[in-house]
Formats: sequence, C-alpha cells, structure tokens
Amino acid sequence: MDFCNSFTLPIGLGWLANPSFWSAFLGWVMAQLTKMISFYTRTGKINLGYFVSTGGMPSAHSALCGGLITSIGIRVGTETPVFALALAFVMIVMFDAQSVRRAAGMQARILNQMLEELFTERKFSENKLAELLGHTPLEVFLGMLMGIFVALIVHSLPCWN
Repeated sequence: MDFCNSFTLPIGLGWLANPSFWSAFLGWVMAQLTKMISFYTRTGKINLGYFVSTGGMPSAHSALCGGLITSIGIRVGTETPVFALALAFVMIVMFDAQSVRRAAGMQARILNQMLEELFTERKFSENKLAELLGHTPLEVFLGMLMGIFVALIVHSLPCWN
C-alpha cells in the first residue's frame, strides 16, 4: 500500500501535501534550529527566542527562499511564469535581508549606543532597539544553500518522485 496516497486531506488543507511548501518551511526550520544550536554551543544555554529571531547565521529567510525556488524549479521547470514570479520574490527577499534590514540593524546599534550614553548621564528609558535584523552576504548565501539542500531532500522522498 502506498503511504502517500493512502489518505486524503480535507478541503482547504491540500497545501499540506505540497512539496514546495515543505521545502520552504523545512528550510526555514533548519536555519532557525542551526541558530539555536550555534547559540547553545557558544554559551551552554538554551534560548528558544532564536527559533523566531531575525538576523544571524544562516539567514532563515534565504533558506526559505532557496527551498521554495528550488522546489518550484523541480516541479514546473525554470522556463515557466510561476518560476519567474518565484525568482523575483526570492531576489527581493534576499536583497532586503542583506541590505535594507542589515542597515536598519546597524542604525539600531548606533541608536542604542547613543541611548546608553544619554542614560548614563540622565534618566531615560532603557528600552533598546533590535540590532540583529539583517544579514551579511555570506549569511544570505549559506541560508540559500541550506534551502536548496532541504528542497533536494524533500523532492527525493518517495511521495514526491
């Protein structure tokens, strides 16, 4: 009996049987878990916040995008309009991750330093801005490779061959 075809999903949940969804989602999960494990290795502490954090090595946004674009390319081909749309989406997200969000993180770091200096002289709120927002080009590239790798694994499973 074929496990993949032994059940049907309720209406509206067909996306759960979509390998492109799983390629993207599992790429993101793998990148976030890598951040958590890396933090634990460095500090000996478990920080579940890393599972939903932005920034850091590798880029989970890029892993999601790498998984998505690879899966779509495998499923419908690289010459299709759907692939072109996905590629445009991937390029925007990855460019944003390593430029706009990275710049915002650097600005947050400077503003936090300014607040720290002001706080030592006067009484101000100690609320700080999130500094780990964006990615270096290397973090984006390695995230993308992670996503591609995950998509290749997902598509090697018997359900989606």
